[in-house]
Amino acid sequence: MCWSAKADLVAGAGIAAVGVACVVRARRRRDLPLAALPLLLGAHQIVESVVWHAGGGSGPATVAWTVIALPLLVVWVPVGVVCAVPARARRRLTVPLAAGTVTAAALAHALATRPVTAEIRGHTLAYVLQLPYSRLLIAGYLAATVGSLLLSGDRGLTVLGILVAVGALVCWALWRVEFVSTWCAFAAVCSVVLLLWVRGRRGPEAVDRAGPDMARARGRGDGR
Repeated sequence: MCWSAKADLVAGAGIAAVGVACVVRARRRRDLPLAALPLLLGAHQIVESVVWHAGGGSGPATVAWTVIALPLLVVWVPVGVVCAVPARARRRLTVPLAAGTVTAAALAHALATRPVTAEIRGHTLAYVLQLPYSRLLIAGYLAATVGSLLLSGDRGLTVLGILVAVGALVCWALWRVEFVSTWCAFAAVCSVVLLLWVRGRRGPEAVDRAGPDMARARGRGDGR
């Protein structure tokens, strides 16, 4: 969470534990990128606790937090969704994936050429990075992350996309300057939904076990 170093540390540890559970319970290799997302987000919150302890500034923790929040997540989410969904659903994810790739490239260039600083403002952190075409980049970011979840065609991922979209609106309305930090914290908490999604996935081994059983049932039916 974004209220103190202790809150970030406790929340980060909890979300990372959810990430471990997601990875352990994942039954399909192609689900692993999304299953590992809470693990990344938990580590992200722990990094922010270091930013709190440092009093903000432009140190390594600030840079690491920003790299995860901006260029990494905007690619990770749509790639994870593309990996998880059936092949027939991937064509409609072309736009979110392209948006994420272009946005990540622009954000990575900005981080490489411009300084980023963190400022403590009451009980929140604001990350300051002078971005060209900031509104366009925010639109590309949300199209890649939220858009890929909403277009996934998977009920659990769609629910997650709705929650994250609502969270983005709330964070933007309440904490415009601290939007990135508060929204990332909200998204981390929403990772619990990913655990439910992973638990509800049927693995290939479940389908393989069902095959012989169904064949035997058909054989008995034919014998009658």
